Amino acid sequence: MTDTKHELKDDPADDPAESGTEAPAARRAPEEVPRPAGMGPLGWLRWGWRQLTTMRTALVLLFLVALGAVPGSILPQRGQAPEKVAAYLDEHRTFGPWLDRFSMFDVFAAPWFAAIYILLFVSLAGCVLPRAVKHYQSMRARPPAAPRNLDRLPQSATYETDASPDEVLAEARRVLRGRRFRADVSGGAVSAEKGYLGESGNLLFHLALLALLFALGLGNLFGYRGNVLLTEGKTFANSLGLYDQFQPGRAFGGGELAPFTVTLDDFKAQYETRGAKRGQATDFNAEIRYRSSPDAREKPYDLRINHPLKVGGAKVYLLGHGYAPVFTVRDAKGNVAFQDTVPFLQMEPRNLTSEGVIKVPDAQPDQLAFYAILWPTATASQDGKQIVSAFPAPARPVVTITAFKGDLGLDSGAPQSVYKLEGLGKTLHPVKGGQKLLEPGETFTLPGGAGSVTFDGLKEWTSLSVNHDPGRVPALIASILAVLGVAASFMVRRRRVWVRASAGEGGRTVVEVGGLTLGNPTSEFDDIVTALRGPEDEPAPEHGRESGPEPGESDPDADQESGSAPETKE
Repeated sequence: MTDTKHELKDDPADDPAESGTEAPAARRAPEEVPRPAGMGPLGWLRWGWRQLTTMRTALVLLFLVALGAVPGSILPQRGQAPEKVAAYLDEHRTFGPWLDRFSMFDVFAAPWFAAIYILLFVSLAGCVLPRAVKHYQSMRARPPAAPRNLDRLPQSATYETDASPDEVLAEARRVLRGRRFRADVSGGAVSAEKGYLGESGNLLFHLALLALLFALGLGNLFGYRGNVLLTEGKTFANSLGLYDQFQPGRAFGGGELAPFTVTLDDFKAQYETRGAKRGQATDFNAEIRYRSSPDAREKPYDLRINHPLKVGGAKVYLLGHGYAPVFTVRDAKGNVAFQDTVPFLQMEPRNLTSEGVIKVPDAQPDQLAFYAILWPTATASQDGKQIVSAFPAPARPVVTITAFKGDLGLDSGAPQSVYKLEGLGKTLHPVKGGQKLLEPGETFTLPGGAGSVTFDGLKEWTSLSVNHDPGRVPALIASILAVLGVAASFMVRRRRVWVRASAGEGGRTVVEVGGLTLGNPTSEFDDIVTALRGPEDEPAPEHGRESGPEPGESDPDADQESGSAPETKE
């Protein structure tokens, strides 16, 4: 809308009040002119949609997704290592809870990450799909008509021949089609175009990226991920109640778990024995047996890092490992109240010094509990005042036992951690003189006849991650298509060629050839001119831009009736 301007004159004859005529609309008072309405909610929605579906916004959102994934690769995540998250929170009591408030230990399930992810999906869909439709229509359309001045194009040639104009055009159409150009004859000229595969590859990359995001969302929606700690000699059945931690997708149902079982027979770890890397793990190997269903035959499998077990539509990965000492606890009456393995958590990762607790709620008359520290290869420290572990392998396992008795608080129904003792100093009290250093096979009799504890031996445990992702295969296919699309977009360039034939002086035909290539010109144009001329035409084609504009300038006549220039990639 433009403002109407008028001049105010001092002549009273121009005043409507004096002349008795009504003022025209252009000379009414400003308050009487209708004012334009605001954009309104619908206008703001359209503006927001246009901003969201631009390639610039999609690139910003893609950068935010990559930036948001950084904490997931630096900080421990609950989905993979909940024990490391607990250790991090225990070590960083001030900074850790703030990170937890912003879901930094569960990044890929955080609401803010999901918001960025969904916005990126919508932005790409709104940007790429209309481009794909437009590109398809462009492929179906006729090649653009020849420009008025072919000699002003970046590539041009002119020659004369004895053939008639119709014969020249027919031969040009045949030659260009033989080189896979889409050729069309109109207005005394042949228009040809090829190289759509480059733009198709560009669109394929973006569509594949869109499909990849959809596949990742599909996996997060219908998949699940769970962690379980499995000790040597134990069996795990794929059931919700047996997982130590389970993260289902939003649309996942418990009845979708495949009924497979996994038994850990033996776990072996190899370590460096010399040099600065002494004690560093070099290989992990878990010998397991599994059944895909209760009626299936049991099969052995060598489970290693990056070699997961595929069973029941899920993958079982090998994660961490540790030690699980075997204890036998007898109560004051001499009855066996506890006899099992107890998984210990690492206190010192390099040499696997570990700690754990033993809870014996069935002991009589008082419930018993023990806090223990394990040194896989026990030795004296340099000052000789304490025990340390010199190597992560169990060369000389030793445990220190501290005994407690009282009420464990398990009857209250409140959940407790299996790695911590609750009620210390309140309902659970230390046994006087109840500390002892034990080697395998040794028994510690508690003072006052409260019972005894025997260190029977040492086993190892491993943590398994069970991952079911229905979007894994679609994501792999989308990734392959994205790579192919990028390769095609860089290797193939859009090219256009026009051939015009007209009668010249002396009864000969003047042939004009022009070419336009997206990017740097190639020798293909010269090959086309050579094929059009044939062996009988000896004069060389006339190349040159004497009559054209200076480099860097554009000529409107060269683009007239030629359609749009080759599309550029965003």
